[in-house]
Amino acid sequence: MPQFDGLIGLLDSRSFGTIWFWIVLIAWWSANGRTVLGVPTEVLVRARRIRREGRPEADEVIALLDWLSLTLPRWRLGRAEGAGFLGLGVFALTVLAITGFGYGLEMAQALTLLLVPMKILFWMRILLARRLMPLLVDAQSGARPVADAAGEAVGRMTLHRRLVWFLSIVSVAATALWGTLWMLLNPLSL
Repeated sequence: MPQFDGLIGLLDSRSFGTIWFWIVLIAWWSANGRTVLGVPTEVLVRARRIRREGRPEADEVIALLDWLSLTLPRWRLGRAEGAGFLGLGVFALTVLAITGFGYGLEMAQALTLLLVPMKILFWMRILLARRLMPLLVDAQSGARPVADAAGEAVGRMTLHRRLVWFLSIVSVAATALWGTLWMLLNPLSL
């Protein structure tokens, strides 16, 4: 069984003790905090500021709806695809978690601590896209004023951004705590 030994050797390599793991962790969360469903945060901030000033038909509000019309179709996920993604994702994460925490393999633990919050973030984005799509359709068809649809979209996207910020803090803190505990309990691990 040389292939199996090679896989275990790969999964057992150091993670928490290398600078590369921490750079990937911070870069990953930094990159995910710069957009909301592909819409740059600058567009969201400008639309929120214009909405507060009382200019509902400003170019920034229209720009937000344009961005949403470009990015929301990418986040459509039917029930069958959603069930498949959920099932495969949960299976993969369960295997990683059991391999890492059950058998004490550091790389599997690190991947679990990276990927579980990303899976949560993925589903948060899918739910946000499902909530924003009817707003966009109503604004495009004229069934709802553009200013109202954009205002509600800004509110939901701002809440999503804050939840992502909170998730990133919890994820980095939990990973840092577990990594520190791992390094203290396994000081001579290679």
